[in-house]
Amino acid sequence: MDLTLALVITTVAIALFFDYTNGFHDAANAIATSVSTRALTPRIALTMAAILNFVGALLGVGVAKTIKDILTGFDGLTANHALTVVLSALVGAIVWNLITWYFGIPSSSSHALIGGLIGVGLAAGVSVDWDKVIDKVAIPMLMSPAMGFCGAFLIMLAIMWIFRKANPHTVNRGFRMSQTVSAAALSLGHGLQDAQKTMGVIVLALIAGGEHTGDDIPLWVILAAAGAISLGTMSGGMRIMRTMGRRIIALDPPRGFAAETTAAVVLYGMAIGLHAPVSTTHTMTSAVMGAGATKRFSAVRWGVARSIVTAWIITIPAAASVGALCYFVLHFVIPGN
Repeated sequence: MDLTLALVITTVAIALFFDYTNGFHDAANAIATSVSTRALTPRIALTMAAILNFVGALLGVGVAKTIKDILTGFDGLTANHALTVVLSALVGAIVWNLITWYFGIPSSSSHALIGGLIGVGLAAGVSVDWDKVIDKVAIPMLMSPAMGFCGAFLIMLAIMWIFRKANPHTVNRGFRMSQTVSAAALSLGHGLQDAQKTMGVIVLALIAGGEHTGDDIPLWVILAAAGAISLGTMSGGMRIMRTMGRRIIALDPPRGFAAETTAAVVLYGMAIGLHAPVSTTHTMTSAVMGAGATKRFSAVRWGVARSIVTAWIITIPAAASVGALCYFVLHFVIPGN
């Protein structure tokens, strides 16, 4: 086996490992509120999320193509050099994912990956499609949390008005059952968004190694990415689940339903309508805050929310820095650069 093929295989394997870490890192986003309101047990919630992550990954490739096109200009590089670029970006994203997972911070795996790609692109002198970064990443990155917060806030206000004369116990019981549907929809949206990001990186690696041409996403790449994120989800994410489910605000079933429904709609709209790789974490966390704020704004633990927002802000530059550092190391280690 020659070195280039070995690098292709290694990069694809690490991309799938990133997808796996994405699963256990972000699984909590889809199910934490349902578990915290006791609509679902952790085991049932994780199993459902894993299955629907897999199904969601099969529903489109628009986001994958967006990720694939962030870096351009591989034509002037050797295959080994181009593969070093992709490999370094993945390592930067994985390191940041593991750091934030360890500390229970629900940061964005999506933006960790994008940050890794941008950082390595700048370090290696590879062209970054800044128009795509602005239109498909930066603007949706700002829009999705705002839509999550406002949407959940408004839906919860509507629920409070519609059921204002109903028995609270009956309302909670009904929405606890409804959360099974909203959590399922959110898990499907998570697969639709996040598994596609790994597909895009794998195709980028195949193109860099001369193993693929064209704009299509091979079926084996789709199935591999879907399987990896599902396995990661089954591994759980209890650290981040505690943050999402209780530390921001202790939600009741109606507010959990409002948050999950809003986040799912935003994820579908961004993936299918704009092909934009938005963060499940950003969207769901903002929706939780929006639904919780209908109790009273002081009910939301804004100190926890502030630390989460801080992690959001530093994710792209942090992953970019780690990716760039990894590139400088691997550039001298791997022959053919």
